[in-house]
Amino acid sequence: MNKIFITALLAAGCLSASAKYAPVEGKIMTPWADSIDVNNVRGEYPRPIMERSQWVNLNGLWDYAITPAHQALPSSFDGQILVPFPVESALSGVGKEVGAANELWYQREFSVPSAWKGQDVLLNFGAVDWQCDVWVNGVKVGSHQGGYTPFSMNITPALAQKGTNRLTVKVWDPSDDGNQPRGKQVQKPEGIWYTPVTGIWQTVWIEPVAQNHISALRTTPDIDRNKLSVGVITNASDPSLLAQVKVYDANGSLVAESAATNGHIVEVAMPADARLWSPDDPYLYDMEVSLLSNGKEIDKVRSYAAMRKFSKARDSKGIVRLELNNKPLFQYGPLDQGWWPDGLYTAPTYSAMIWDVDRTKDLGFNMIRKHIKVEPATWYTYCDRAGIIVWQDMPSGNFDGHKGRVVPEWQNHKYFDGTELARSAESEAIYRQEWQEIMDCLYNYPCISTWVPFNEAWGQFKTQEIADWTKAYDSSRLVNPASGGNFYTCGDILDLHNYPGPAMYLYDATRANVLGEYGGIGYVVKGHIWEPDRNWGYIQFNSSKEVTDEYVKYAEQLLDLVAKGFTAAVYTQTTDVEVEVNGFYTYDRKVSKMDEDRVRAINRRLTSSLSD
Repeated sequence: MNKIFITALLAAGCLSASAKYAPVEGKIMTPWADSIDVNNVRGEYPRPIMERSQWVNLNGLWDYAITPAHQALPSSFDGQILVPFPVESALSGVGKEVGAANELWYQREFSVPSAWKGQDVLLNFGAVDWQCDVWVNGVKVGSHQGGYTPFSMNITPALAQKGTNRLTVKVWDPSDDGNQPRGKQVQKPEGIWYTPVTGIWQTVWIEPVAQNHISALRTTPDIDRNKLSVGVITNASDPSLLAQVKVYDANGSLVAESAATNGHIVEVAMPADARLWSPDDPYLYDMEVSLLSNGKEIDKVRSYAAMRKFSKARDSKGIVRLELNNKPLFQYGPLDQGWWPDGLYTAPTYSAMIWDVDRTKDLGFNMIRKHIKVEPATWYTYCDRAGIIVWQDMPSGNFDGHKGRVVPEWQNHKYFDGTELARSAESEAIYRQEWQEIMDCLYNYPCISTWVPFNEAWGQFKTQEIADWTKAYDSSRLVNPASGGNFYTCGDILDLHNYPGPAMYLYDATRANVLGEYGGIGYVVKGHIWEPDRNWGYIQFNSSKEVTDEYVKYAEQLLDLVAKGFTAAVYTQTTDVEVEVNGFYTYDRKVSKMDEDRVRAINRRLTSSLSD
């Protein structure tokens, strides 16, 4: 991938390195916590799938206040918070819960570089949990609902003509008292349930654009027709504008180009020998997408794409298998929660974030199930580059029956009673809006193979309708309608959960059969645990050898089940999370709990089991 030179402009109002900041004490920390620079927090460009050359990072120390809900902007603030770490996290420097009865306020000043004069300015948020309102210089510039998706606001009319600007953000998040998607956040964490996350938890930045500009891309590869379709979505209805796409190989040589008028898809004919993306060869083509008016370029973004295909087909024995590029591939990976002891939803640094992906790849896995959470855009780009297939869950929400539950997740399949949740109209609307926004913002990432609308039966409703809509909205990927949930004959996959060992207690001859969760082998490593006296796993052992022996035993059982029909599996889990102690690594990422050589050897046997 070509690198774009980005000048990290320092916004006025950024506090000096001598500003008083310290993480909240009392929790275990990752090795990266000490390397955080308050003047350059998560300084990587936050959206590499649609990258502009000029931008200003607004992360850093902001003023904050927690007030009762429905009140005006406070006249004074409680202190400073380090954005983009959730207010409950140690790295925020605050470590306080907010709750449904309160609101969280943020405020800081920034300036717009003089070089941007004459251009519009977009204010971008990677994610804010859950509902937020935004003002610039006291002028309201927008609102957003949804804790997992990015959003932008054109703040040009509210900007001061000279000097600095004041940015104010108000957030309300009812945690598990609301109808919104929330994943595993609860107010009373225990077992498989974790600390609430409130507020800004991904990067905030500004960037200059032309009055007419590119708003989004929708890139779809077709390896059967050697074609790349690029929807160039703009903020303008002007049909005289022209969208142009140029595709480059890894050496920077132009391999294909095409154009279309505004509002039409750009169809790019790729070479017949186009290189295909796979975990063994994660080849990416660079793209340059421009918007032209009367032959003059008015906007340009850099992106990338991969030629790859996810599908399913019957093998010679009539078993439905998952395929990559028209060949069967056993997809095998860990359940990845994406939580951090110091940053909760937010990894302390970019290096920390990609560490989990690198370790997954190094252990011989070819897939990650991103479990009821959505990661920053940079995480998906790294999976694209590393060659990791991703199953993307929709974060669960609007369910009460499992709150505080500490028994294994659907350990006994007698719980599959076939009932669905009767959601309110408001709850349905919230779910549908955020699921569509998640699919929209993640559509372009080649690594994503599978959409998972529901986990188990948590908030599961109108399964057939949701699965059909998901497939219609993105026919280029597979749909796993309810991983381990109430089973309906829809979508592409039948997904079983079974703890601790693998088992195939149901089989669907018309869909791909997968083991969406198993394992959960626990091991407490003293000095690296969230709480000293409250730790939980599906089963627990007392040594690395015992845990590794059990893991290998289960993996060998899984190998036998591949021949009987399983075509993918997910092991629980990448790391410990809070009081869950069933990770390959401790929660602080400081200790590997298994013999990695033995794990790697058996994992590679599994991932190659359908390739012979």
